[in-house]
Amino acid sequence: MHFCELGDPGELSPSQILIRTEFSGITNGTERHAMLGEFNWNHFPGRHGYQHVGIIEATGNEVEGFNTGERVFYGAYVGHRAWHIVDTENGPPLLITLPDGMDHPYCALFGVAGVGLRCVRRVRVRPAQKVWVVGQGLIGGFAAQAARAYGAHVTVTDIDENRLSLARSCGTHRVLDACDERVFEQLKEGGPYNIVIDGSGYKDLFFDIQEHALLARRGVIGALAVRGETTFDWSMLHQRELSVEVSCHFAVEDLTILRHFVREHIIHIKPVVSHRVSIDEAPDIYTILRDRPAELLGVIF
Repeated sequence: MHFCELGDPGELSPSQILIRTEFSGITNGTERHAMLGEFNWNHFPGRHGYQHVGIIEATGNEVEGFNTGERVFYGAYVGHRAWHIVDTENGPPLLITLPDGMDHPYCALFGVAGVGLRCVRRVRVRPAQKVWVVGQGLIGGFAAQAARAYGAHVTVTDIDENRLSLARSCGTHRVLDACDERVFEQLKEGGPYNIVIDGSGYKDLFFDIQEHALLARRGVIGALAVRGETTFDWSMLHQRELSVEVSCHFAVEDLTILRHFVREHIIHIKPVVSHRVSIDEAPDIYTILRDRPAELLGVIF
């Protein structure tokens, strides 16, 4: 991992926006998978990072809806940069304004929070449904918060007591230790679940859901975490009319909804930040991310 000089932004075209970065977020998730070459589209060297908070420094004369001096979140996967040029010519960019009164540094994790919220929307979480979120890393934790925001009764499981404690502090209804030998009994007591969201990538999850009859009829599995080859019994879906949905990244609409929930103190970002450091410490953070990932949750430069 090393720094490189970007130079000056240069002159803007009429449809472009120049953003000067204030904060940049990374997560123990997408960036680690990319660093380890676990995506098919990986190449080295590469730039990774998709969560940027900054100030609009200049706009072209054709730009509408964004003004110089506004603070924004930008969600393009372009790496951690001192500045960004965003082009609006081909449609709305992955960009939203951040009003005064918000805790702006923590908005640098809007990306991963948006990933969790998008999954909740994709699997159609509704009020009074029972939702089980497997894994309380960042995407699982934000999926649990989003499911609760949409009115569901939320159960979560994880093997890490610190993450379970964090889930409790964020208002999760039922928090279960996946290492407890009674965990499937406890899950069955709270089920069956209308929706199971996988935030862990645990390879036997589909078989466990089938063996313990944890999904309600016409229930949905939200396959959110990164997986390799995945095997399940087709009869599991056929007998109960279940479905599997895959969700990835986020859109402007997801970010707009997330901004509302954060402003109303319904979804909480600050508790999941494990490190807030200068960008100069990025090499150390990436070493931890590679070698000791359990030490990190959200990181803000």
